[in-house]
Amino acid sequence: MHIQVINFNLEGIDRAQYEAVCNELAEAFAALPGLISKHWLADDENNTYGGVYIWESKDAYEGYLKSDLFAGVGANPALANIVSKDFDVIEGPTRVTRGL
Repeated sequence: MHIQVINFNLEGIDRAQYEAVCNELAEAFAALPGLISKHWLADDENNTYGGVYIWESKDAYEGYLKSDLFAGVGANPALANIVSKDFDVIEGPTRVTRGL
């Protein structure tokens, strides 16, 4: 299992407009090979949005980084200051806390 966390700020659109785009894109994300789940994030007060992606493997995560979907999202001018970080999962305690 592999985790990816992406954060960014909205520029030139509001949350309602952003959510409309998210609703349109959700099926494309759901179809990504190796994606277990994506949790869509919003912090209106700090204009910070993003997602937590749970991948089956680091290979699946890396496949997403090479995809047209990733490139398209990254090129969207309404998303500013994009930061993407990935993490390995420490499996022992994660199993205890029902993460796997």
